[in-house]
Parts: sequence; C-alpha cells; structure tokens
Amino acid sequence: MAATAITELPRKLPRFVVEWAPFMGVLVVYDRLRGYADGSLVHVRALPQIRLEAALFGRPIPTVWLQSHLWHGAHDLRWWDYAAWFVYLTHFLATLIVAAVLWTWAHEHFARFATMVCVLALAGFATYVLYPADPPWLAAQQGLIGEANRTVKIVGPHVPIAHFDALFDTGERYSNNVAAMPSLHAAYALLLTLFLWRLVPRWTRPLLALYPLAMTFALVYGGEHFVVDCIAGWIYAIATFLVVERAFARRAERHAKFEPVLVD
Repeated sequence: MAATAITELPRKLPRFVVEWAPFMGVLVVYDRLRGYADGSLVHVRALPQIRLEAALFGRPIPTVWLQSHLWHGAHDLRWWDYAAWFVYLTHFLATLIVAAVLWTWAHEHFARFATMVCVLALAGFATYVLYPADPPWLAAQQGLIGEANRTVKIVGPHVPIAHFDALFDTGERYSNNVAAMPSLHAAYALLLTLFLWRLVPRWTRPLLALYPLAMTFALVYGGEHFVVDCIAGWIYAIATFLVVERAFARRAERHAKFEPVLVD
C-alpha cells in the first residue's frame, strides 16, 4: 500500500490512519480479549456439539472418521496433511490481504468490507463469552469422541519455514482453546467469498466457491472444529453480510435523498 501511494503519500497517509485505525483497533482488541473468553463465566460446552454432530452424521463423528481414514501419524504425513495445514493458515492472511487490495485499488468497497470484518469478529467474541466450546482435539483428550489429533500443530514442525514453531507457540499465548463455536475460520472464508463474488472475474468464481469448502475440510479433518461449528460460522457470515449490506444500502439511500439537486 505504501509503494502504490508513494507519489501521493501526503494526501493518502492521513486517510490511511483514519480509515484503518478503527478496523485494526477492533481486530487487535478482539485478538487480545478472546483469550479471556475461556469459560471463566460460563461452563465450557462439548456434549451438545457432539450429540448434534452424531445426530446429523452418525458415529464416528466426521473428525474421527476422517482421521481414521486419512491420518497416518506424525511420521507418515501425506500431501493432504500439508494442504490442510496451508488452507488453515490462510485464515490469518486472507482477510488483511483483501482489505489492503480493496483500500488500494477498489477504495469504494473498503469501508463496507472492514465493517463486515469487525462485526463478525465482535459477534464471534460475544458468543465465545456466552458459549465457550471445546474443539474436537480437546474433546478427544477428555475421552468424549475417540481419537482426534490437532494436525496443524503436528504438521507445522515438518514445514521448512524458519522459526515457524516459535511463531505458532507465541500465537498460542493469545489464543483461546475453547473458542470453537462458531468457527470464525469458516465464517471469514465464506464472508470473503460472498463479498468478492460480484467483484472478481467469472472464471475465478469456482475457485472462490471452493475456498470455504476447503477451509471447512481442513478444520474438521485437522480436529480444530466440529462440522456444526463451521455451519454456525457460515450462518454468522451470511447474517453479517446481509445486515451490513442493508445498512450501507440504507445509508446510500439517505445520502441520495438529501443531496442537492442542480437545476439549469
């Protein structure tokens, strides 16, 4: 963004500060506070998700079934283990990259997208406080669902990226292990698809449509979320998209109504 704005830096820098400060502020506050929504106010839940998962898909539940068929252990990783690891990590980059691209080259869409991201983050945090929930890997450690590994943490050390383990361990200090319902990984993946659908070329839309599905597979297979967590995340994303779209449409209507009409 700085490189593209270098010739207009005196004009664009104040606008950058004004427009990005609320957006980044909400995300930083969310990231710092979500670790406190750890079940200290409300009892952590696991059985309701497990029972619903079993009612919808039978037993073993999807995470256990997928790992029993596809997971071969830390010493026998397959290409799909690395693919799931990669898709999982795109969550931490994709939203900010899209925001940067919109601000730089499609500025008229930035405020709407930033608002959606913030609303979704705050809605997720509020739910984590009121309904802290175990992910499958944690439920497995409690003996509630059978064997389920947290594959992201296992695959990470095998990826040839310097200091990745240190980065993951540092990030875990700010994470919340019982912030599983809804899945914001799944929610943001779908929100990106919904928002970008009308803005991207038609030939890219099939790939865009696959992203939330690939993310959901990575989350469920990797033991990070139950399928019902992901479905809840999709519902949050759709609701956020529709509410914010409507709010911006109504604001545009009000502005158009009160704009002065020039008469020859």
